[in-house]
Amino acid sequence: MRHALGGLGVVAAAVLLMVSGAMNWQFGYSLGKTELDSQIFGLASAASDGLKALLPFFLFASIRSKQWSQAAAGVALWCVCLAFSLTSALGFASLNRADTTGARAAQVAGYQDLRTDLTRARDRLSWIPEHRPVGTVESDINSLKQHRRWRSTSGCTDATARKSIKFCQGFHQLSAELAAAREAAQIEQKMSALQAQLAIVPNEMAQTKADPQADVLAELTGMKLEDVQTALIILIAILVELGSALGFYVALGNWKIYEKRNPVVVSRPRTRETANDNKTPTTAPITVVEATTKAATPKLVAPQNDIERFFKERVADAEGCSLTATALYEDYCDWCDDLEKEPLALPTFGRQFGELGVHKAKIAGRIRYIGIRLSSGMEDEDGSTQSSVAA
Repeated sequence: MRHALGGLGVVAAAVLLMVSGAMNWQFGYSLGKTELDSQIFGLASAASDGLKALLPFFLFASIRSKQWSQAAAGVALWCVCLAFSLTSALGFASLNRADTTGARAAQVAGYQDLRTDLTRARDRLSWIPEHRPVGTVESDINSLKQHRRWRSTSGCTDATARKSIKFCQGFHQLSAELAAAREAAQIEQKMSALQAQLAIVPNEMAQTKADPQADVLAELTGMKLEDVQTALIILIAILVELGSALGFYVALGNWKIYEKRNPVVVSRPRTRETANDNKTPTTAPITVVEATTKAATPKLVAPQNDIERFFKERVADAEGCSLTATALYEDYCDWCDDLEKEPLALPTFGRQFGELGVHKAKIAGRIRYIGIRLSSGMEDEDGSTQSSVAA
């Protein structure tokens, strides 16, 4: 689970670093006057973004080794790279947000104009008097023009007799009705066109606000809309830059790859027989720190790690025996399985086991640990647990 979480963290940090690098590249590219200048500035900006992600590792190493001048230089360089990346991200985020909100505002305005025109057309249509269809009215007018009074009044321009006046009044009423019918037809045609345009408008254009997120936050916080938009731009820039700057350091720290291990002190005397059997056997300590023979005041001892526990439980001293590194590691993996622990990698296990002070030599092309055997009795790779060791 620890490695899975660390892997996910590394992936997320890599995505943020790529986003930040793209922002820095675009910002640096925009600074050049020629194509070559733009490429140079873009590469320098992207390189500074990558250095920003690596500097926390260098800084931590300098602090551990107490190289304070390098640590101070790393802090200064990291701050400069972070500030440069932050300004690039701010410019990129503000430009894109302005373009997005501006385009959305134009779309919303266009949509509202269409709605306004449709409302006005409906209002204008409601003002037009009742009328019959254009064809029906034109047919009635054409019938009147065939009447003899149409000719006698010169097209209703010279009506003096009562019947002629009445005839012309009917004609003018039909003319007014025809005009109303034609205007209504035009308005209905315009309304159909507006409705067709509204039907193809995307749903996002129907929004009543150009920046709904900022509007909601402004209503909740009581801040001005412009201040909320600025705060959102700063938040996005900080998220990208801090995530890309410290994401790898935090994610890889989950594996404790920089955990400082205390030196292990193991006191295990080993008896060596001499050629003279009458002499008392001498002991040769295989410890990192020589054990003292005098009584000392008890001291606090750090808890044993897994390698020390495995050594204590599964390994025994045996003069004249040796054990290959592979067999030792396989027994360690079995021990971890019994305790439901996750074993260390072979190189890490070999490094930590070597800190216990066991003598190690390369014999017949294989790395062997001298003077030990497995308590479990598991055979070595060559089929035996005993192997003579050259003096």
